[in-house]
Amino acid sequence: MVRERDLYPRPTGSVCADGPRQGLYGACTGLHWVWTGLALGFHGAVMAAETIAGSPRLPTLRAERLRAMAERVIARERRAVAQAITLVESGNPAHRTDAAALLSALAPHAGRARRIGLSGTPGVGKSSFVETLGMRLTASGHRVAVLAVDPSSSRSGGSILGDKTRMERLSREPAAFIRPSPAGRELGGVARRTREAMIVVEAAGFDTVLVETVGVGQSEVAVAEMTDVFMLLLAPGGGDELQGVKRGIMEIADLIVINKADGDLKAQAERTRADYQGALGLMRRRLGDAPGFPKAVSASAITGEGVEAAWQAVAELADWRVAEGWQTKRRAAQADAWFRAALERGLIERFHADPALSAAMRAAQAAVAEGHLTPDAAAETLVAHLTLDVKAEGPVASATGPALAGAASASASNVKR
Repeated sequence: MVRERDLYPRPTGSVCADGPRQGLYGACTGLHWVWTGLALGFHGAVMAAETIAGSPRLPTLRAERLRAMAERVIARERRAVAQAITLVESGNPAHRTDAAALLSALAPHAGRARRIGLSGTPGVGKSSFVETLGMRLTASGHRVAVLAVDPSSSRSGGSILGDKTRMERLSREPAAFIRPSPAGRELGGVARRTREAMIVVEAAGFDTVLVETVGVGQSEVAVAEMTDVFMLLLAPGGGDELQGVKRGIMEIADLIVINKADGDLKAQAERTRADYQGALGLMRRRLGDAPGFPKAVSASAITGEGVEAAWQAVAELADWRVAEGWQTKRRAAQADAWFRAALERGLIERFHADPALSAAMRAAQAAVAEGHLTPDAAAETLVAHLTLDVKAEGPVASATGPALAGAASASASNVKR
């Protein structure tokens, strides 16, 4: 959103900056309000010209501000990083064009970070583990970005977003950046724009991105489709409550970490680690697995014991995948999945935005509710409506085809890195 204070910043000068006396302070205040009035008046005139005469001035100002935001992100300004993520996460349709332009500017500077996904059962200590790991990484010279996804209420849609509060030490670390985001209605344990947020933090120079998911479940595997290594955190002696989720998420885990391996639970944690290591040995080896992976380790987020060993295992697997070419293939597949997800969302949004398609969708929903049409038949009817609509826009589609193909070939290397 274009704000007056961003477009027209308060003027600074020797008089305003160095005037401690009351008279000069009053003069500075008066000049500021005169400037503000002139700026708002000019901005109103620009908006009027945009409305009446179709002046390109406001779009130009917006483009300049987006370029400035991209430059500030690349220059590693924390405030700009937060603003950029807010923009790309915005659900306002008016912001999507700006978000796409910003991501296009940042994409060439992204793709070099190590992307790590973390999930686990509720209460297993994910945030504590992430904080301990993040503090060790920043102490060794890494720049760490944490994208923490918080569950949203199915009734109100609200989220507490308390992960940053839990990571009190890491939040004060200059080389770390923590961004909590609501899951919303998205399944898979991640937020809708987590991939876009990863591009922003990578462009800002963070070499390690930790994506902490909502929780664990059979379908919460989306984080594995956007990261290089996936860690699953479990508690000692999980028991029957984990039986329903083991096969779904254990099959995609690269590293299982038995957390809370301290005090009275240390021996039990070691037994649990051995049990899971044995279970992993019974699974069929996957493509892209280094020798000895997946594996299980034990650690304590409180004492820090085992955290370094867990990170060394992550680094070993990630380096092996880079050397063997598996990371390039994995990221290419992830980019394709990202494209397909964006395409599906775009089609749904088009049905809601287009009056004719929206009316056809409401009619189909009513027919399904009344039992006159099956859901499959209603969906086929809507697809036919969309096909006719696309054919009607044939010249436009054909005109944009070469440009789209050129953009795809130009940006493929940036996305796949």
